[in-house]
Amino acid sequence: MAKNTMSPQQAVALAYLENSGAPKVVAKGKGLIADQIIERAKENGVFVHESRELVSLLMDVDLDQQIPPTLYQAIAELLAWVYRIENKQA
Repeated sequence: MAKNTMSPQQAVALAYLENSGAPKVVAKGKGLIADQIIERAKENGVFVHESRELVSLLMDVDLDQQIPPTLYQAIAELLAWVYRIENKQA
């Protein structure tokens, strides 16, 4: 999940299941909706990454759609980084 720290706040949540292709946008919003997405993610132990640029690009992806191929590398690097952090904490 990523959030934008510029006003109004924006947030995009991604989900990835093995063998399902690319990650999908499962939630996105601005302002109060973004705050609720971020709050729910934190309550459920979901990592929140702040990237104004990435959120801006992901806001253009429709809900329940896979991320476009142009974002594969950026998202793969982010997921690999989160995986390493989670393994260090375990």
